[in-house]
Amino acid sequence: MSERVAVRRTRGRARRANPGRALGIALLLAVGVPCATIVLGQDLPSADPPMSAGRTFDEQGGEALYERVCAACHQSDAKGAMGAAAYPALAADNNLASADYVEAVLLHGLRGMPPVGRMMSNEQVADVINYVRSHFGNDYRKAISAADVKDAR
Repeated sequence: MSERVAVRRTRGRARRANPGRALGIALLLAVGVPCATIVLGQDLPSADPPMSAGRTFDEQGGEALYERVCAACHQSDAKGAMGAAAYPALAADNNLASADYVEAVLLHGLRGMPPVGRMMSNEQVADVINYVRSHFGNDYRKAISAADVKDAR
């Protein structure tokens, strides 16, 4: 009884071909590719809330900017988070007493925080600063203006 076995060389060693493995891969491709094509061909649901498109933020108003930009790291309750990185709490934050401090962080970044204010208009920067300084247990009512932000740039 002679059996013919396919053999291939891998780095100098002979190795038997595995017909079961080849059949499994062929089956996976035959079934998986059409299923993936069907699924990937459909429009995926958008994230809620939607993200801004492009190099600038479309949102207007401090609350909308906070929810769609800042809350991703600082959380919707502004209590921050620990995990892959440390995202400081903005709730009841004494650092927010200085609007200039918040403005500098938004425009220039700080440690791991990118300078997201560079992607915002002067009005948007002022709006989000005023929102954070007057919400989440913060009661810093002296507002910063778009003109103040323009001067700081």
